[in-house]
This record gives sequence, C-alpha cells and structure tokens, in this order.
Amino acid sequence: MARAAGEARAGWYLPRSIERLLPHRRRAARSLLPQWQALAVGDVIPDYGGTQETFRVEELERPTSIVYSSQRGRTAITWSITLQPDASPDRTRVCLRLRAAPVRRKRLMQTAGGFFDASTIAVMAAGLRERLAETPVVSGSVAPAPPGR
Repeated sequence: MARAAGEARAGWYLPRSIERLLPHRRRAARSLLPQWQALAVGDVIPDYGGTQETFRVEELERPTSIVYSSQRGRTAITWSITLQPDASPDRTRVCLRLRAAPVRRKRLMQTAGGFFDASTIAVMAAGLRERLAETPVVSGSVAPAPPGR
C-alpha cells in the first residue's frame, strides 16, 4: 500500500486571498505536479487533522472520478468526486458526494455538517476556478503550467 503525503500533495484549493494568510508550506499547488499523478486504488493519503486522519483511494476512473474512504472514530466516510459534462460544451461540472454512517446525531450532521461542507466546498471551488483560469488547456487536456508558477 503506497503512502504519500496528502498534506504535501495538492492541498486544499484555496483562493490566493485566503492562501496568503497561510505559511508557504501549507499552501496548495497552483499547477499539475508530475510526481503526484501516479495515484492508484489502495493508496492511503494523509489528511489534515492528525497522524491517524487518512483517506484511502477506493475507486479511480481517470479522468472522471475518484472515491475515497476514511474512518473517523466509529463513523465510516466515503467521499466521491466526479466530473460530468455541463450543458455548455466548454464547461465541466464537479459533483461531490459525502456519505457518513453510523452517525449518532443525524440532524446535527445534516445541518451543521452540511453547512460546514457547503462552505468548505464553495471556498475550494473558488480556488479551483482560479487555478483553472491560470492553466492553459491544450487539445482537451490541461497543459502543465509554465515554470515559476
């Protein structure tokens, strides 16, 4: 089982305005990095929050989807990211799905957890949008960013 530093991989896609508040070592990648392109099913990626906080790659269908799993205390979590074509031919929709069970306080998870996830995803989506605007697209695939970016 491969182990790579998830915190030191792409990181959280925060907009520059927020990343400026973080130390350089905690900032996310602004371009595709070849050394992180070999992700495979079974890989365990450390997450922020402690040495026991990890995600395991459960499914991977390049370039459209990935499913991670994690165990947080008694709660099993799966997190899916899927890319789907949008109605506009030059756009792609990013679909995120989080599942967690068992959950002791379901209503709290649905309201507070839902609000926290929606807020986090909105900020990361803004950072991702910013990165995509900075990265050239070549023949339907994303080209590596020029040196120094």
